[in-house]
Amino acid sequence: MSATSDSAAIRRTYYLLLTTVAVSICVAKIVGAENVIEPSRYAPPTTESFGAERADKPLRKWPATRPEPTPFFSSNDKSRWATVRSLVDNGTFVIGKRSNFKAKQGPFDDSGIVFDDEDYRTLDKVMNPETGEFFSSKPPLLTMAVAAEYWLLKKCLGWNLVQNRWPVMAVVLITFNVLPFLLFLLLFARLVERIGTTDFGKMFAFTVAAVGTFLTTFSMTLNNHGPAAYCVFFALYALFQTSEETGGESPFALQFAGFFAGLAAVLDLPAAAFSAALLLPLLYLRPGRTLLFFLPALLLPVLALLASNYAALGRWLPAYSDFGGPWYNYAGSHWAKLDLVKAGTWQAGIDFAQESKLIYGFHLMFGHHGWFSLTPVWLIALCGIIMLKRRSKSQLMAVLKRTLPRDRSIFNLQLVGMLTAVVSFVVIAFYIYKSNNYGGNTSGPRWLFWLIPLWLVCLVPAADRLGNRRVGRAIATICLGVSVLSVFYPAWNPWRSPWIMQLGERAEWFSYEVPPGK
Repeated sequence: MSATSDSAAIRRTYYLLLTTVAVSICVAKIVGAENVIEPSRYAPPTTESFGAERADKPLRKWPATRPEPTPFFSSNDKSRWATVRSLVDNGTFVIGKRSNFKAKQGPFDDSGIVFDDEDYRTLDKVMNPETGEFFSSKPPLLTMAVAAEYWLLKKCLGWNLVQNRWPVMAVVLITFNVLPFLLFLLLFARLVERIGTTDFGKMFAFTVAAVGTFLTTFSMTLNNHGPAAYCVFFALYALFQTSEETGGESPFALQFAGFFAGLAAVLDLPAAAFSAALLLPLLYLRPGRTLLFFLPALLLPVLALLASNYAALGRWLPAYSDFGGPWYNYAGSHWAKLDLVKAGTWQAGIDFAQESKLIYGFHLMFGHHGWFSLTPVWLIALCGIIMLKRRSKSQLMAVLKRTLPRDRSIFNLQLVGMLTAVVSFVVIAFYIYKSNNYGGNTSGPRWLFWLIPLWLVCLVPAADRLGNRRVGRAIATICLGVSVLSVFYPAWNPWRSPWIMQLGERAEWFSYEVPPGK
């Protein structure tokens, strides 16, 4: 059904209602957050409980005493929260200390937040080999922003992360996860109204944005992937808006887009590919304005990241740059086990998947952590990318020949399709080539989440095409249903295996479990 002015009011009402539902779901997940101990992930007290054949499958030992309730879920978010608490409460980035740090094997004399408080125990930490001080392995810029809000809450309301961890956590996550999500939905509704051509295509794409991606799943935990995704969208939206309303890229639009493109890159380092994909055509076609407005704004977050790294670690580059080095491979480090895996003396888990690149790439795209298998709406978006690529030949030639009018933006739907194809290919190929894990225990391919806004934009033309036929609408509906299932399957904790992986392990198609004692 084609979109008409008579249906515009209905669509606006639909966008409003679904935005309310999606945002309310995110808030409910945050205020109701609690790390749940799941019996299926723990060893039974005796082999007779489940049979001897099940005795070696679970990884963990059931706690001897009742643990304290906590809204923190995984090593990933605990690492960030520990730094937030240490910064505000102790005035330091140090989250732990090893007195006998020169010892080659335990027992080690470790103390500090990540050792003394069970709620902050994390694998995501590095140790300065010269001082024995522990730091979060996460880039500190996002953590410092969260710490600034925690400082305000502590000064104004007297809250702290010991007695008041739930309200502090809720306010912080609503600020950094939900409010950007709300703005993203409001702006995406405007964008689909502009680029879509049918009622079905517009409403379908908006439904996917609201409840069909892992941005909703990860709204209940402190992470960098959601904020990075919103920054990608804000940068893209600013350039989209210039094509007709301002007659080309305005200085403000270039500054706005540059800042959020740079912020996306420092929040999620692979998003630097997106920043480059915006910078290169702008620099080629609009060199003066790009150097004057876009590039300085892009560099601001980058400089802030370097400065925050130096403030935290006494070095300019993030701890990630030393992966495999002494900061990571200290005695007793989880990440030092990779050397044992390579030597064949330790069985790998999900963090060190020992499988061929062909199998790893399959699972990352179509298997247990699959971009397309968990959220098959991206199969429709892939069709949209192909459609846009076919239409973009004249646009590409105009870019190469520098024949685009200066009163028109170079960014339209066709160019975004090309940009999405190139950036996605580069990032996915990079992870398949360089990585040997799936992001740990996580409900989806989290390293690719920042690509979601780009794929959502490319989803619109394909959804418009499918909306013209009953079979197409049925296919789209099924893809949406499976995607929503994957998004809400880890209802109480996003740091859990996807449903496809759990199904495969139960059916013994594959296993990444490590037997006890390994």
